[in-house]
Amino acid sequence: RAWRTARFEIVTSQMQLDEIRRASRYPKLQAILQPSKVGTMINNLQRALVLERLTIEEEADDPNDSFLLAMALAGDADYLVTGDRRAGLLQRGHIGRTRIVTSALFCAEAL
Repeated sequence: RAWRTARFEIVTSQMQLDEIRRASRYPKLQAILQPSKVGTMINNLQRALVLERLTIEEEADDPNDSFLLAMALAGDADYLVTGDRRAGLLQRGHIGRTRIVTSALFCAEAL
């Protein structure tokens, strides 16, 4: 809701939208994520700033997450929000001027 009322801007990428589509098909997530809700979320995210091409300048501990760092840099983001504690992004803390935070910390600081 806060995004829809322009309290902040979301930056995403085609790679991230593709990952959301792919992950939503995993059996363990299908029990949680209804396909119609995933479709609605992707449609809403397409109204965000969608970066088509990303240049990987920094590698993440998990190579599959390097595009997230590239997205944060290309979008000049204030925050990169993640819940994945195992991938090493949260432990990194920042990329350039972008802070890497949990959703709880983002909500506490930005909303």
